[in-house]
Amino acid sequence: MEELPDQLVDDLLDQLLDQALDQPDEARRRAQALLDADPDPRTRAYAAQALGIVLRDEGRSEEALAVLRQAVRWARSAGDPDRVRDVRATLGVALAWAGRPRAALRELEAARDGARGVLAAKIAMREAGVLALRGGQAAAVPLLRSALEALQGSGDTAWEARARIWLGYVLMQLGRVDQAEAEFAAAAGILEQAGAWIDRLSSLANLAEVALRRGDHALALRRYAETAQAYRAAGWPVRAEFVMEFASAYRTAGLAGEAVEMFHGYQGEIAPLEQAEFLAALAGALIDADQPAEAAEAARRAADLFRRQDRPWFQLRARLTAVRARLALEDRRGLAAEARSVAAQLHAQSAHEAPLALTVAGRLARGAARQTHWDQAASYRSHPNALVRAGAWQARALDREEAGDRGGVLRAAAAGLDAIDEHRRLIGSTELRALATAHGRDLGGVALRHAATDPRTLLRWSERIRATALAQAPATSDLTTIPEALAALRDNGRRLTEARQEGEPTDALERERLRLERAVRAESHTLSATLADEQRPIGVEELVAAVGDGCLVELVDVDGTLHVLLVHGGRVRRRVAGPTADVAALLAPAAMLLRRAARGRPADLAGLGARLQTAVLGDAVRLIPDGPVVLAPTARLHGLPWAILPALADRPFSIVPSAGQWLRATAAPRPPRRERRTVLVCGPGLATGGAEVPLLAERHPDAALLAGGDATLEPVLDRLDGADLVHLAAHGHFRADSPLFSSLDLADGPLTVHDLERVRRAPYRVVLSACESGVLAPVGAEELLGLASSLFSLGTAGLVSSVAEVNDAATAELMVGLHDALAAGESPATALHRVRRRAAGDPVAAGTAAAFVALGA
Repeated sequence: MEELPDQLVDDLLDQLLDQALDQPDEARRRAQALLDADPDPRTRAYAAQALGIVLRDEGRSEEALAVLRQAVRWARSAGDPDRVRDVRATLGVALAWAGRPRAALRELEAARDGARGVLAAKIAMREAGVLALRGGQAAAVPLLRSALEALQGSGDTAWEARARIWLGYVLMQLGRVDQAEAEFAAAAGILEQAGAWIDRLSSLANLAEVALRRGDHALALRRYAETAQAYRAAGWPVRAEFVMEFASAYRTAGLAGEAVEMFHGYQGEIAPLEQAEFLAALAGALIDADQPAEAAEAARRAADLFRRQDRPWFQLRARLTAVRARLALEDRRGLAAEARSVAAQLHAQSAHEAPLALTVAGRLARGAARQTHWDQAASYRSHPNALVRAGAWQARALDREEAGDRGGVLRAAAAGLDAIDEHRRLIGSTELRALATAHGRDLGGVALRHAATDPRTLLRWSERIRATALAQAPATSDLTTIPEALAALRDNGRRLTEARQEGEPTDALERERLRLERAVRAESHTLSATLADEQRPIGVEELVAAVGDGCLVELVDVDGTLHVLLVHGGRVRRRVAGPTADVAALLAPAAMLLRRAARGRPADLAGLGARLQTAVLGDAVRLIPDGPVVLAPTARLHGLPWAILPALADRPFSIVPSAGQWLRATAAPRPPRRERRTVLVCGPGLATGGAEVPLLAERHPDAALLAGGDATLEPVLDRLDGADLVHLAAHGHFRADSPLFSSLDLADGPLTVHDLERVRRAPYRVVLSACESGVLAPVGAEELLGLASSLFSLGTAGLVSSVAEVNDAATAELMVGLHDALAAGESPATALHRVRRRAAGDPVAAGTAAAFVALGA
């Protein structure tokens, strides 16, 4: 290189340093080749500096420090003060990554001494970065702004972009989200033009964090997913920092379990500086996943590492997680003082974590101190982030509860739930919308407690907090084409079924299924809401008028006690049934007895039915008038075999997630008579071969019949679109672990909830004759997910489906009678009542009939 002009040599060596940041493998090869050639000290200093950067970014801190110290010695030997300054600045950053921020700042301050122009700006930028890593964001801002000003006119666009990324990061930590977004976007544009892809990926991830700070989880997850895809496309390993950010997005979206899996699944290098951050982020995910013991240990270790690294800003947040974990574990020794200290410091920073910390401190405090903490938490009621506002309103509700102000409690709870609704309405994914309601579980609980003494108020609040996600139609990415992962998953399901039938190994197919399910879920989570219109909560007077002389029974869980609200004849009455746990204890025996009955074994359904009725309805059963009943149970009780309750056994009744959903179902328009279509679908592998379907086809000669190889996904979805009546005879599979993968078997694989959500116009009525086709999973706060709930959210008015195992032969006969009644103009509830009466003399038929429920209207 000595034969080249000095300026060209300098340019090539500067390119090597840039390459170390953006093309580390190539930079390592070039740097090592230069060192092996034993060049002059100045060139060796450049090469060692580039190699040190690569080692630093790989997390090999001690090796990086050794190489960089040698680079400093070579730079001194070359007699180049500016080269010494630049290498020392790189050494300072490496010291910070090694978890030694004080030594890093000393090195950077020494490097900046005497530096001028662009070099001084680059050193100042790195010094500001270390300050920010220690929690000194306010001190970092002026350094970064002055560095950016110098770099903007220098023509060094890569360093200008890096300064913008750091400035955006610091502004984000200070809560200046709009300013941060502007810096990240500008940096991304510069880096894309320069082809500096690694730094550009950092700016894209930062834009995802902007969306997360604003509460737009769908956009955040989409941006993180796009960044992860870009990493894969480039063949670069994902960095620990990115894993932490992506997992944080999953955690705040309500997917704490997935966040924990992401942390545990990371196999890459973690720099010493990042180890504390990694542990702190893991602790947050663990506590949200209800693993407080593991969370407490991870938070303690993180806080200790942050203390040793002299990073008090981060240590404070780890301490908050530790406080929350210890509170969950009932470990209260000295906890009140620790919570008070953490809350005071976060409040002094106006941190977005402050309302949570102050609320926890208030719970642990006594007397006037308690209300002081809650007052301070409530001061964040106008925060731009909806979830932070909701936390502030929760503190206000607790404060008003302490003061005995019932009206104040309910007003605060209403405002907090409004903030959560604002957050939820931006989400397109049905799963994430349902999970988002969990943010309001405590608010809803305190509201119900104070509403319970007045029947109408309790009814209004019960409706306010239940089945809200069903009132918003699901979002889909593209209705014209089936997503690749979803199509692959269905093919996997078909091959799994064939392998099981043939007795072949399925381990590889099961692994593929899990991978594809993760891909389908990840894609669905990135969808933004197509309609963000506010859903008006049902008014009590409107509901009472709609019920009229009919009867609505709504069950409400208030602090573990089941309250029964009965609406009839213009009145709302309330009775207390008993502990909710008493009903929960009967769920498993009920499922077992129905399974016995379906298999032709003796089953005392009447005895269990009487016990269930006492536990669920208590004395309120005497208030139920003759005639049809609409029942709105709590989410956890939705799957009860309601037909075995004596009060319901000989009357038409329907089950609804909420009274509001019932009103929407009754208002759903039926297709005009001339446009009414009936669709009959018969899936594979039924014991009876779908015996009812040919009989139903005779009764409906104009029906679209899809059976055998014709019963595949695309024609089935096409026929479902806007149909008047759909009968689906297919094996069903309820997935408690992931309810949106609950499915019906078709000829080309499973039809899942993800598939159903792609239907443009909901079928008016649907009959699902498969086992467990009506089972719904309770999630969030009083939300339900499953096959039936997806049809409700699309706009289906009524369904008939089962909540337990059924006998295939008995089901076939029952379905024919059901359709005869529907054809005569009866409602699903009345039609199902008719077939239950006919089955009364046959234990198997009666048990099968009892497993079916009418949902909706």
